Amino acid sequence: MSQPIVIHSILINYDYLNNMWFKVVIYLLIFFSYNSTPARPISYVGGWTLMQKNDYNQNSFHLHYSPSVNYSIGYRAEYWRTDHWQFHGAQLNYLLKRINKPKSQTNLYLRNGLGLSYSDNMELENKTEPSIFSGIAFDWENRRFYTSYENRVHFSPKIHSFYNQKAKIGLAPYVGEYGDLHTWLLFQIEHMPKSDAKKLILTPLIRLFKGDILGEFGYSNSGDFILNFIKRF
Repeated sequence: MSQPIVIHSILINYDYLNNMWFKVVIYLLIFFSYNSTPARPISYVGGWTLMQKNDYNQNSFHLHYSPSVNYSIGYRAEYWRTDHWQFHGAQLNYLLKRINKPKSQTNLYLRNGLGLSYSDNMELENKTEPSIFSGIAFDWENRRFYTSYENRVHFSPKIHSFYNQKAKIGLAPYVGEYGDLHTWLLFQIEHMPKSDAKKLILTPLIRLFKGDILGEFGYSNSGDFILNFIKRF
């Protein structure tokens, strides 16, 4: 029987320890198998993906199903801590282009979301309104180097509208064989122009994966420890 995919991301910042959302983000990852683990927005045909992530700005949950190798569809929820608002809606991920070469792969995705935003902040308290977002996600990698880029434009009439973008570059210090423990040294840059706090978040990361399990951990210039776990089924 297939085991469920679990994707966890834990951001540790002592200022958030009193946040109830943060307190419940504790998981135990105990699954093992022998498939590859691409951290991408579309799984194989019939595959499910469950993601739970926390970063400097938000906590998010995303559950999606891939009926095809070309797209996935699912439910997305977000809580933005600083401005005290939430998003709940459907997200569609679509593969625009894939280039497979003997020693590398390139992917370009379109990610769209449609749903409702809810605010619990000051004059917008208990306000709900329609929201929409769109963005692209790009990655290129071979067995030695890795690059990725993603962005997002989000619009809701009064609660919150924004643009953000994120890029990663990476290097594998050694090239392992199939089934080995693989290691990547990554550097992530996140830019959010309208943020009231830090507009540029820099995070060195170490990525480890073996079989269909992947983990990342790092420490950002905002003083946050980041820990990510991924498993597919």
